[in-house]
Amino acid sequence: MLIGELSRRTGVHTHQLRYYEAQGLLAPARGANGYREYDADAVLTVTQIRSLLEAGLSTEDIAYLLPCAIGTAPEFAPCGELTDFLRARLDGLDQRIDALTHTRRALHTYLDASERTGASR
Repeated sequence: MLIGELSRRTGVHTHQLRYYEAQGLLAPARGANGYREYDADAVLTVTQIRSLLEAGLSTEDIAYLLPCAIGTAPEFAPCGELTDFLRARLDGLDQRIDALTHTRRALHTYLDASERTGASR
């Protein structure tokens, strides 16, 4: 199928599909006319990419995970150090959440103090 058909079937804009190709996430064949030609599996691959992007993973992360992805969710087949990789990403996210929570508390404290003293006027 051509890029326009893949776009229609997945709801993903053609420029995004080209970006996925540039990132090594999609590998279409090229016809004699130079057009990208995607196989039927490309629909599943794009669905997996979108799900992984929605999980907050980078395209670099997705390039690492995609060979292990199965199904539309996606689920993962046993593959290398996949669990360690995902756990490291989750630990990093937890650290950022903790830092943001700390920052939020500090800002609330400053706001409360400012409102008590009338500094906002």
